[in-house]
Amino acid sequence: MEESTRQKKFSRLIQKELSEIFQKEAKEYAGGSLLTITIVRTTPDLGLAKVYLSFFPDDKTGERLAKLQNEKAVIKKILGGRIRNEVRVIPDIVFFLDDSYNDANQMNTLIDSLNIPKKEDTKEENEEEI
Repeated sequence: MEESTRQKKFSRLIQKELSEIFQKEAKEYAGGSLLTITIVRTTPDLGLAKVYLSFFPDDKTGERLAKLQNEKAVIKKILGGRIRNEVRVIPDIVFFLDDSYNDANQMNTLIDSLNIPKKEDTKEENEEEI
C-alpha cells in the first residue's frame, strides 16, 4: 500500500530527528559503530514508526539492535522532546535491521561467480561447428 503524503513527511521528520539524536545525544546506543537509518515507515494513524537500521561494521548487529530495543523508551522520550511542537502524537518506535546491503553483496558475489561466455567466443564456436 502506498504511503500518503502526510505519512511520507512524518517519516522524513522522524528519520531526520532520530539521525541527529544518534549522532549527538545517544552515541552510546550505536555501540561504537556507524549507525545509518535507511528508511522509516509509519502507519496511517502515525502511531507507529518502523525504523530500519544499518550498522557498519556489521559484526555485532544483533547485540546492537537488542540494545536499541531495550532503550527505545529513552529514545522515544528524546524524540518527543524534539518534535512535540510539530506533531500531535509521538509514535511508538520499532527497530528493524536493514540487511539489504548484505543481500546486495551476496547478489554481486553470485553474479561474479557465474561463468558466462563472452559474445565473441560463442560466435567463433558457431562458425567452427558449421
